[in-house]
Amino acid sequence: MTMTFSASASATLNRPVITAWSAVSPYGIGKDEFVAGVMAGKDATSVLDSGEWAAPDDRACLVPGFDLREVLGRKGTRSMDRVTGLAVTAVRDLLRDSGDRRRGGDEQTALVLGTTTGSAQSMMDFTRASLVGERPFYVDPSLMPNAVMNCAAGQCAIWHRLKGPNTTIAGGRVAGLSALSYAAGLLRAGRAETVLCGAVEEFSDARAWLDHHRRSEDAAGALLGEGCAMFMLESASEAGHDGRALAEVLAVESRVYSGAGLRPVLDACLGGVLARAGVGADEVVSVSASGLAGRAGEEEREVLTARFGARALDRAPSLDGVGDTSGASAALQIGSVLGAAGRGEPAGGIAVISSVDDDGLVACAVIRTLAG
Repeated sequence: MTMTFSASASATLNRPVITAWSAVSPYGIGKDEFVAGVMAGKDATSVLDSGEWAAPDDRACLVPGFDLREVLGRKGTRSMDRVTGLAVTAVRDLLRDSGDRRRGGDEQTALVLGTTTGSAQSMMDFTRASLVGERPFYVDPSLMPNAVMNCAAGQCAIWHRLKGPNTTIAGGRVAGLSALSYAAGLLRAGRAETVLCGAVEEFSDARAWLDHHRRSEDAAGALLGEGCAMFMLESASEAGHDGRALAEVLAVESRVYSGAGLRPVLDACLGGVLARAGVGADEVVSVSASGLAGRAGEEEREVLTARFGARALDRAPSLDGVGDTSGASAALQIGSVLGAAGRGEPAGGIAVISSVDDDGLVACAVIRTLAG
């Protein structure tokens, strides 16, 4: 998926801008907690309670104290799974912190949510219940919606009365950038006046075991994390007059690679997204790498360093402290860049977000941060 924006005056006015954002992360609930933890380089690793978790590792990066009923209340949360709860919470905070500035009402507010597959735990629990029960159909019907990958996006719409287009993008680590691209398309096509977009990932026993069996030897030992970051997108022509825009989305591009072909594909993706954004590599102030464990992550950093220099990569906050957040990682990268710009480190400028998935996907985004 590729989103392009020309440099014409008309396109500049219609360019999507981020006007608010929220985060739920291993640093806590709220973007302020996330920014403080990221800027301090805090390690969010916690020891898993063996009575609650049955994961192959005894440590992970969990959202602290995330109990659905305590965070969202008892009503409507009895059968809600963790990934849905994270997304609903992040959307709640986004609307609250922005003063619910949705333009055009509920019908013109869209939601685009990136994910890996939804909740692997819910899918496995439902399947297991059909296999071990006295009859295959003796399953709790209230659990069925959780086994569908768009459950979280649908629940966000129900909880927060969002009646515009509702989209789930299953894209692994690049899902956050794919969601950003799709959201920009909705704005440009006039399908919505406000788009809430982002990505989410949960920690669960099922995800931990799946990752344990598929992870390559060179990536062994990486800790899993979880979280959700959400952004409010509006057209620059509507959001620019009161100065609430935090960043402009200049371009997003994604490509696929196979085998050992990561380097040339990522380099080509970077060249393409910079060209579409109309900026040169020397104009880029900060570069956020996905930090994927193993050889793929090392190659990503080498390609980025060769094009932008080590100093640009060092300016972007590291997300090592929150672990491998998989489907939420690219969205949290965007949040870290916005958070750093909001603290004047650096005070605005061109930023590149790079995301690499070892299943063969790469995506890059160019944004211009305005906060500082």
